[in-house]
This record gives sequence, C-alpha cells and structure tokens, in this order.
Amino acid sequence: MKINGTHYRTIWPDADNPKIIRIIDQRHLPHRFVIEDLRTVDDFAAAIQEMHVRGAGLIGATAGFGMYSAVLAAPHDRVDSFLQQAAEKLIATRPTATNLAWAVQRQLAALTTEATLEAKREKAFAIACEIADEDAEFCRRLGEHGLEIIKEIAAKKNGEPVNILTHCNAGWLAFVDYGSATAPIYAAHREGIDVHVWVDETRPWLQGAKLTAWELSKEGVAHTLIADNTGGHLMQHGQIDMVIVGTDRTTYTGDVANKIGTYLKALAAKDNNIPFYVALPSSTFDWQITDGVKEIPIEERSGNEVKYVTGITAEGKTETVLIAPEETRAANYGFDVTPSRLITGLITERGVTAAHKEAILALYPEHR
Repeated sequence: MKINGTHYRTIWPDADNPKIIRIIDQRHLPHRFVIEDLRTVDDFAAAIQEMHVRGAGLIGATAGFGMYSAVLAAPHDRVDSFLQQAAEKLIATRPTATNLAWAVQRQLAALTTEATLEAKREKAFAIACEIADEDAEFCRRLGEHGLEIIKEIAAKKNGEPVNILTHCNAGWLAFVDYGSATAPIYAAHREGIDVHVWVDETRPWLQGAKLTAWELSKEGVAHTLIADNTGGHLMQHGQIDMVIVGTDRTTYTGDVANKIGTYLKALAAKDNNIPFYVALPSSTFDWQITDGVKEIPIEERSGNEVKYVTGITAEGKTETVLIAPEETRAANYGFDVTPSRLITGLITERGVTAAHKEAILALYPEHR
C-alpha cells in the first residue's frame, strides 16, 4: 500500500544488504512513521513479542525472515541444533496466531533438503521471500472475492454508502500488503463504490484507533472511529450493513480466533440479522484442531497494557499515563473465539465459503 505516494510493504529485505530485514515499527503509529532494521533472531523475537509487528500474516512473514537470520548466524559445527533453538524461540513469542509456527515449520522442512550451510542460507532467503510474496498475493485475491459481496450490498443501497464494521486491525499493517478484512474494502473503494467503515478502537492496544484509522486515512476511505462497545447500538439502528473481521487462527471446522471482543460483535450481528464475514489467507487455517473454544490457546498479556495508555500530548510529546488505580489487578486476554455458527462466511484467496468442515475441505481438498 502507499504512504504519501510511496509504496511500502510491512516487511522487506534491505535493497543494499539483504541480510538486514526492515519493518515498519507499528508501536509509533499513527504519530510517527518509523522503520526498524532487524538483524538477529533475538531482534525478530523481540519484534514479534513486543508488537513492533503484529497481525497473523505479518507475524508469519517475520518468523520466516527470522529463520533466515538464524541460518546466517548458524555455526558450521551445529547448524541443526542452532536452527531448532531459533525455531523454538520464535514460536514461543506469541501462541495464538497459527501463521507463526506454520512459517517456522515451512522453513525447517525446506532447509532439510539442503546439504551445505551456504545452500541453506540461499534456500532460507528464498523461502522467506516466498512466504511474504504469497501472503500479499493471497490477500489481494481475497480482496477480489470480498468485493463481490460488497457489490451485492451496494446494489441494494440505491446510492447510499455501504456501512462496514471492522474490529482491530486486519489491514495491510497486519499482513505483508493489502490486508485481509480491509482488502475487500480497498477493492470496493477503488471500484468507486461508496463505502464507510465503522472502526472499533480495540482496547487495550487500540489497533483500530491507531492503525486501521491511519490506514483508511491514507487510502482516502471514509471512516468513523467508535468505542468498542458501540457496534451493537449501531446494528440495532440499521447503521451497519455488514461486519468484516480478520482472524489469527481458524479451525477447519470454522471456529475463528480473533482479537478480544470479536465474539461479542458476532453475537450482536446474529441478533440483528447482519452478515458477519471473516477474511483470511489459507495460512491462517489450523488443520489439526476441531473445537476452537476448547483447543485454541488464548494469549494472556501484561495487565499493564490495560491499566496504562500511551499517546501524544498537546506539546507533541509521547506520554504513558495510568488510567486505573495502581493497586488494581488487570486481566488482559488477547483473543476470543467466535464459533462457526455465528459466521456468515469465510473470505479466502480461493473464494467465499461457509464456515463449516465440509465446505472448507471442499475448497481445500488437499487437507481432507
């Protein structure tokens, strides 16, 4: 996507030294645009753990390049054990998104086919770039499929805007490019369809307020920022035509893990007969588990993320302030699971499918 007329991905090798991988450090958005260089496995692990990068697709791509950095640093006399340690370190950073372990395992499988360390380094770089390119292309394709849904709604609106609610940031900042939930929105905007997006603020990290609103501003898409608990009210009063969210892990039976609060939006949409779609590239499917509520691990982060808020003062300084009693304990669950029964459809790079086992496996028969 473009920032002030210049195209950026969220992660890319440095043009002059591909051993250096560059990312947009999302902790500083929307107030500052900061590019960070990653060189070591520890750099990549910290970037994932501390939310310099976030979002299922981007975490996977970052882990792919993290494994490339591990191969660059691997000593000749213990390559395999070194790579295994690096893999375990990267996978341990965040437990919910399936793309992370998927990318690491994809690298490990590819590297076993190469005999020499130099060949492994070349292969690791190629696979990391392949993962990133594939992520961007899959998001572009799911945008085309989701566009058809928006077109159908627009045809019934008689020139009125199509009002879409989204939660958290499943935009291009959460992937390598295009995004998942935002890809159909951007495609519709470029087709000249009048779209308006209700943007959940998404406590406690405020990815909607900080990231989705920033993205939509840069793309010129009409949007309104709302508090997380506003969506149900808007649905009751006919101000939302559809919901599109992303996902960090989706079972092959159709259960969806996404940013905390997604489940509540799905319940409200069901009660108000509003279509609820989930957009995802196939790398986000978990082909091993069947019951998302029972089996998907839910990340618990520091309670300080709930108790403190960071922003820009009137003087332009970045400040972090306490908003709760200092002695109060805070619980911080990163995700919740929306059962398949609440989901209208899954928008993937292969098309739109119902959120149940047979429909998903019909679209991905290689996993049957």
